[in-house]
Amino acid sequence: MLAALWLFWRSHADLGRNWSYTLEVRKGHELITRGVYRTIRHPMYASIWLWCLAQGLLLSNWLAGWYALAAFAAMYFIRVPREEAMMREIFGQEYLDYMQRTGRILPRLRTKRRRSRR
Repeated sequence: MLAALWLFWRSHADLGRNWSYTLEVRKGHELITRGVYRTIRHPMYASIWLWCLAQGLLLSNWLAGWYALAAFAAMYFIRVPREEAMMREIFGQEYLDYMQRTGRILPRLRTKRRRSRR
């Protein structure tokens, strides 16, 4: 749960004035690719996933403990595709390149390509 709190705080701090609770782009909005956004595109959502998992494991009432996970999953799977479509529309190729470098809620595993020897 502490990791979720830290990640939530850090993602807000890294976003600064670019954060909004609605899907909107403000004047002067910039694509943030530093801090926790360097490796994952949606660290705030990642923190909520962590929080929901921790809550489910920590609460003795299984219904109350896991309810947040189900509720958040519904919101996440509806909102994130719309959010990423908006970002592609606004930032174009810059966002597409960013998507290639980062994972959605987990860092992208980088595999080294083996060079063929001839």
